[in-house]
Amino acid sequence: MIIGNLADGLTRGVETTVNTVSEAFFEPVIRLGVTGLSRSGKTIFITSLVANLINRGRMPALRASAEGRILAAWLQPQPDDTVPRFDYETHLAAMTGPDAAWPQGTTGISELRLSFRVRPGGLLGGVTGPKTLHLDIVDYPGEWLLDLGLLEKDFETWSRETLNRLENRQEAEEFRAVLARTDGSAKLDEVAAKMLADAFSGYLHAARDSGFSDCTPGRFLLPGDLRGSPVLTFAPLPEGSHPRGSLGRELARRFEAYKRQVVKPFFRDHFARIDRQVVLVDVLGAIHAGPKAVEDMRHALSDILGAFRPGRNAFLRQIFLGKRVEKILFAATKADHLHHSQHAQMTAISEALLADAKSRADFAGAETAAMSIAALRATTEDQIERDGRVLDTVRGVLQENGKLAAFYPGRLPDDPARLLTPARQGEYQWLEAEYEVMSFAPQPMDLKPGDGPPHIRIDRAAEFLIGDRL
Repeated sequence: MIIGNLADGLTRGVETTVNTVSEAFFEPVIRLGVTGLSRSGKTIFITSLVANLINRGRMPALRASAEGRILAAWLQPQPDDTVPRFDYETHLAAMTGPDAAWPQGTTGISELRLSFRVRPGGLLGGVTGPKTLHLDIVDYPGEWLLDLGLLEKDFETWSRETLNRLENRQEAEEFRAVLARTDGSAKLDEVAAKMLADAFSGYLHAARDSGFSDCTPGRFLLPGDLRGSPVLTFAPLPEGSHPRGSLGRELARRFEAYKRQVVKPFFRDHFARIDRQVVLVDVLGAIHAGPKAVEDMRHALSDILGAFRPGRNAFLRQIFLGKRVEKILFAATKADHLHHSQHAQMTAISEALLADAKSRADFAGAETAAMSIAALRATTEDQIERDGRVLDTVRGVLQENGKLAAFYPGRLPDDPARLLTPARQGEYQWLEAEYEVMSFAPQPMDLKPGDGPPHIRIDRAAEFLIGDRL
């Protein structure tokens, strides 16, 4: 086993070295990871980003495009033959067709390669001539990224923290009832183990639907071909004695197997190769769900930032050897649900949610930024008069009934502490105002030649993420 691990490590090291040398001297590659918490719009973001990088009429903030140095951009086969291809064409047709609809969300990892022919700027442009740059976009669920925090915990610690979180959540009522009838010290019973795991999985789905972000282990939500396997048949248990052969001892073993056989391979094979990273966050959805959802999101973002701190444990130091994430963009999505006059407040709230984690993190030189975006603009801005006041609104087609409506979600505070303080204090509802969220359908569009789908700040996001390499 030890010799096998050493051989595997040497093989990976040689592959990494060969790839690095090849990319440095021939055709450079940027691996851009795109992830996000539930309903943050990863599929929409990737589709719009690629469409607007191919047809750059709406990308004025991307300097290489504005300066005319991007000569061409095209899709080609991805280098990873065992990773599913991101279904760009189907998603774009759904978003921009005559019967426009939102595409299906992320259920697993996928990849897409976009290649650029670029003329270097400055004096190099006349000396070296055009160069080719490849952008490999890797799409994966944010729940998988949150699993990194499990690597530092044993079963007892994870159980204690998880049970403390769900103690007062109504979404966990059924799981708590099943747990109360379960004796962890009793002899292993697969029927009891499955019943407990199913109830715990049901809680995670309900918590995610209610706007909570701490829905780990992530594969319970997106099991794929692991559905029904022992590695997904465990749940947290109260502290107690779990002798050999007991239910509790076996659940603890399966928890360790989940870390070893599911979490570690993902980070070793995919995440450790990322150069740049986008984390999409539905800040408005959390605010609408209430203070507890906002505080939960703050903790989740802290855990996500922890994924970019390779000094935290030996496993991460190993997989990040010679490799680090250079840039991390936290993008608050659905900016089109707000009038532009509130985008600054939305970005400030996003930055405040990250503040504690950023102050504690050592990013080894990584550059981080927060931004409010809309990958596909589904609304237009408007103003309405109500009770003698002029309100800045957005107007769009409602997802549930297809009717056109003007919408005012409420005024976000200029000071993010007005939201974060009651969230930290465990308040159940906002004391001063309620913040509403509507679901808008994509609008039919007539795209001019050379234009990608309408968006908000996708060009600025692209400039931050890859502008320096273009």
